Amino acid sequence: MPQSHKSSTENRPSAIHTHVGHWLRLALERFDARVLDLVARNPAVPLGLSNLAARAQVGAAHIHITRHLPPEGARLTALAQRAGMTKQAMTALVTQCEAWGMVQREEDPRDGRARRIVFTPSGLAWLQAYQAAADQAQAELAEAVGDEVATVVALGLEAYCGH
Repeated sequence: MPQSHKSSTENRPSAIHTHVGHWLRLALERFDARVLDLVARNPAVPLGLSNLAARAQVGAAHIHITRHLPPEGARLTALAQRAGMTKQAMTALVTQCEAWGMVQREEDPRDGRARRIVFTPSGLAWLQAYQAAADQAQAELAEAVGDEVATVVALGLEAYCGH
């Protein structure tokens, strides 16, 4: 029976899988998964939120709230802008996080007609656990690749992002 032979291009990795964007996406997925795993195991996180994280119900979109909502709260439009999302997408996300007890809408003290999104006490516990988990995941990255490489990667990405 004749054997099929792969062409030389089939033996090489695809350009799709060799550019830095591919590795950045995989690194972010791994980092976020580790952070959510640590948050799910944190005893300070309310059980409902912990269970959602453990069952992978909290995803990258939900992390936008965690990363972009300041502890003092923000208007929906400002939150959507910070997260790089449409107002409609952020509205749906806030509604879901509100149902979970992570955030709530309240009157803006500077403008009674406007509403602000703020963390609930459970949401603040989530936020603290998230920060601790992100710090631990970053330390694990440094342990895996070495402090010098982790520092260079962080500085390089910061420069690339323009911060």
